Amino acid sequence: MHKILFLFLFINSIMLQAQFYQKDQPFAHTYSIVAIDPETGDMGLAVQSNWFSVGTIVSWGEAGVGVIATQSFVNPAFGPEGLALLKEGKSAREVLETLIAGDEGRAVRQLGIVDAKGNAASYTGENCIYAAGGIVGDGFAVQANLMERETVWPAMAKAYEASEGKPLAERLLLALEAAQSEGGDIRGKQSAALLVVGANATGKVWVDHKVDLRVDDHVTPLQELRRLLKVHTAYTFMNEGDVLVEEGKIEEAMVAYSTAEKMFPENLEMQFWHAVTLANINRVDEALPIFKNVFEGNEKWTSLTPRLTKNGLLTVSEEDLQRILAL
Repeated sequence: MHKILFLFLFINSIMLQAQFYQKDQPFAHTYSIVAIDPETGDMGLAVQSNWFSVGTIVSWGEAGVGVIATQSFVNPAFGPEGLALLKEGKSAREVLETLIAGDEGRAVRQLGIVDAKGNAASYTGENCIYAAGGIVGDGFAVQANLMERETVWPAMAKAYEASEGKPLAERLLLALEAAQSEGGDIRGKQSAALLVVGANATGKVWVDHKVDLRVDDHVTPLQELRRLLKVHTAYTFMNEGDVLVEEGKIEEAMVAYSTAEKMFPENLEMQFWHAVTLANINRVDEALPIFKNVFEGNEKWTSLTPRLTKNGLLTVSEEDLQRILAL
């Protein structure tokens, strides 16, 4: 009886400890990469885990400052506190050492940092769950814990280095995919995130965060993250086209619009605004077949079109408007 009671109390104690970590310092057993683009100076972070909404607690970044991945038994304060220390001029290594030295839970922490000067640092506490480790390379660091095998983080480093010359977001995603190919998180997969911030701060977060994508709960989060990155890239071309139109660079704008549409030929909205732009620059005949395809795909675009004339988004004559609506 005494043995049973002792066992019960022991197990309850262990459960309470686990609950403490989940409540105050959430689990994020995971793999991540932090890196800087040597050409542009942009910095980024990518992460995947078998845990809900991993990007909300692991990934931290600020343009012109650096990026930080805090994981394992997460100390979320490492994010904002680490960025503040980077702003003071400390290097990635100095920030990492400061954060770890002041943390009583350092044995179960894992941390990766890249600063705006390209310095990288990584830390894996001695009690992080096997398989756990990290690698610091030229302008990047990878770290992983609770992995299927010890080849996960070396595969990430290899994939990142082999993708030199590609856009930073693509390189980060390739590193995650390489990790998953090696088994990834031993428990499985649930969420992922991808963040890229600019080399210089503008004071406008919506500008400084060049890529900011999250998959909070998905059967195949990396596949979904890749899809979202493709959508993001396509809409970046659409936005570029809009700016080029404003600058009077019409032919260049058409190239940008066409590039976006080729990436998502089934996307009616991209086609619609392309057609609107053509109509507004007196190329209605070119716009008509595009409008026709959009209207056949979804008749609600037909209803929307005349509304645009009231606020100047569609500047065609009444005759041309009727030609469009008659499609």
